Amino acid sequence: MGRAITGADHPVVLYVLGGNTQVIAYAEQRYRIFGETLDIAVGNCLDRFARALQISNDPAPGYNIEQLAKQGGRVLLDLPYAVKGMDCSFSGILTRAEELAAQMKAGNGKGPDGEPFTGADLCFSLQETVFAMLVEITERAMAHVGSSQVLIVGGVGCNERLQEMMGLMAADRGGSVYATDERFCIDNGIMIAHAGLLAYETGFRTPLEESTCTQRFRTDEVLVKWRK
Repeated sequence: MGRAITGADHPVVLYVLGGNTQVIAYAEQRYRIFGETLDIAVGNCLDRFARALQISNDPAPGYNIEQLAKQGGRVLLDLPYAVKGMDCSFSGILTRAEELAAQMKAGNGKGPDGEPFTGADLCFSLQETVFAMLVEITERAMAHVGSSQVLIVGGVGCNERLQEMMGLMAADRGGSVYATDERFCIDNGIMIAHAGLLAYETGFRTPLEESTCTQRFRTDEVLVKWRK
């Protein structure tokens, strides 16, 4: 869907949402995984942190964190930066962010300057840290495959700060970033219908009585017959 909407040709894809965090690129009829989360997905990290700060789920916890982060930035709180090769880990960052949230609520949360920090500062610090990690592994994948394009997909891909940080990195490499809004980032029927149409056009058929549901398909397990 991202390629169809944005016109990206042969991008490195950052796939970020509640259930997955992967950097992938297409080669030889497979979407190859170059890096991924080692524990929880970045979207899951943000959602759970929203609960720790009692941030509303309406319209989405990640969106509300993004808006609060725009009000923060007085301090950048120290959170674990966990990039391991081409992979990321978010569980330690979440644990530390939750600890800081508890300190703030107790009235004894102090930033590096000794001044109290706010929930907005926490949201800002969390975004800056986890997005910097994603930018780092995406840049490595771009160098590896020789691509100048980044396509961001998934619910977290709606975040304007992530798009901005990725855009700065891509510009330094003479490249560009492609992203869509929530209409095409968040799970919806048009994605399923589009995938089904592509499969149908390449001759794929499944009788209804033989159809199954597999929740844990690995991205690189799927044979992509609709691309050369």
